[in-house]
Amino acid sequence: MIELLACKLGRNDEIPNIELAEKLCGSMDKKGISEIAGGLKSKEQAMANDCIKVLYEIGQRKPELIADYAGEFITALSDKNNRIVWGSMKALSYITPVRPEEVFSRLPEILAAYKKGSVITVDNSISVFALLCKANGDYQAKIFPILIAHLKNCRAKEIPQHAERMTVCIDLSNKEAFTKALEARASELSNAQNRRIMKLIEKI
Repeated sequence: MIELLACKLGRNDEIPNIELAEKLCGSMDKKGISEIAGGLKSKEQAMANDCIKVLYEIGQRKPELIADYAGEFITALSDKNNRIVWGSMKALSYITPVRPEEVFSRLPEILAAYKKGSVITVDNSISVFALLCKANGDYQAKIFPILIAHLKNCRAKEIPQHAERMTVCIDLSNKEAFTKALEARASELSNAQNRRIMKLIEKI
């Protein structure tokens, strides 16, 4: 399957990688997926980049097919290649509902990546945290305060998108804290952003 990666075809676009992900999903080819997962450790950056793209595209479509690689994705959060870091966090955002226990067991590593990560890494870590909160009440007790602290301290322009990512774990027990955190930042938001937030609050 490696030979079908964009870099191996001399392509600079992502279409071959997406097509490969669709092919692997359609055939449920676990051996092929294992080959792609092994490519994450390649010293050839273009190949590693293509492999993580294929893997999270598979995760978006059939997360159970990459769930066995949760540990590898978490380990990759400390990679020097930022593309691998945020791609791995994106993959985790798809498989957390499938493997919440395994993901939660390595929360310190995920938190470390969140704290020092790029914008895309942070975006996807918010989804991981929210999905862990949804999965288990004990997880929520530990992680929900992290989400609230994020809403209080993140850049104003990030609030609407990150709040939307958090809604999967909002219920009667935490709705008030969530709403108050958003309302406290209202003065920093544009009219359009505030309308987006109000629509979100009404929805939950």
